[in-house]
Amino acid sequence: MAKVTFIEHDGAELVVDIPTGWTVMQGAVQNGVAGIEGECGGSCACATCHCYVDEAFLDGLPAPGETEDEMLGCTASERRANSRLSCQIRVTDALDGLVVRLPEAQS
Repeated sequence: MAKVTFIEHDGAELVVDIPTGWTVMQGAVQNGVAGIEGECGGSCACATCHCYVDEAFLDGLPAPGETEDEMLGCTASERRANSRLSCQIRVTDALDGLVVRLPEAQS
């Protein structure tokens, strides 16, 4: 289980416990985090779970795959160097304390 802090575009914060093995998107959707839509259900076929990963955690994540990289080109909000699709971030114990910021818009 890992604690993940979601920071909405307006600065509101929500800390969620997400079970190991789940994706960050699954944890957000199951806990009603505003700003993560996950329209494709986690199949990396939309960009409605776009988030900005805190730079302290970027090196601990696998690099985005080709499909994720392509989908990040379709985000409604600005793509940044720390942009990721939360459906592609699998929770591990090493991600305890992860902070993700949510963009202004998803679609």
